[in-house]
Amino acid sequence: MTPTMSALKVGAVDAGLLTITQLQKSFGERTLLNIVDFQLNSGNIYALTGDNGAGKSTLLRILAGLEPADVLRGNFESQSMNGADYTQALRREIVYVHQHPYLFNTSIAANIEYGLKMRGMDSQTRQSLAQEAIRWAGLRHVADVAPKRLSGGEKQKVALARAKVLNPRLLLVDEPTANLDRAARQQIVALLRQTASSNNCVVVACHDREIIDLPGVARLHLEAGKISV
Repeated sequence: MTPTMSALKVGAVDAGLLTITQLQKSFGERTLLNIVDFQLNSGNIYALTGDNGAGKSTLLRILAGLEPADVLRGNFESQSMNGADYTQALRREIVYVHQHPYLFNTSIAANIEYGLKMRGMDSQTRQSLAQEAIRWAGLRHVADVAPKRLSGGEKQKVALARAKVLNPRLLLVDEPTANLDRAARQQIVALLRQTASSNNCVVVACHDREIIDLPGVARLHLEAGKISV
């Protein structure tokens, strides 16, 4: 299938949110990533594809400040990005959702509130936002279930709700539908579409045709360390 060339627009004209002028990452003598002149636009959803081992997860983790790059130069709106100084301000704007999200053995609401608590938000507001996120993610029927007893799809919903309440400008989601049944995949895909707005950008690393083939979703393909569209 020919990659889709224009991303899903959510009520806005393309606006450069993140621009990478140079990003390099090597492991020993192997160059995993060598990306130049790459841009993500507000109001868009992107599917990041590539073979296993191509570096999709590594790229997302670098953009989220969770893994160092050998070279990282670029801008996130007016903020400079570089490998030596990944600022706290960037961490508030860019959120990464792991393929296998870790959930604390507390409650669903407490897991969703966690990031808000770390940001110093008051308890009443946190609780209100968590309950709203539980409704948004369709988790009310398991709201009192221990996180360790949730299904894989339910855990992904909690992880997406936990990310959504932080209101990130750039949401990076790593293989959210891997190993889920069709019904669970469809629910996650629906939530991913709902996370997009004219003010943010969503990038989903995946092999899932249900995501890749969604009307208007742009495909970014990672191969031999470079990204093509």
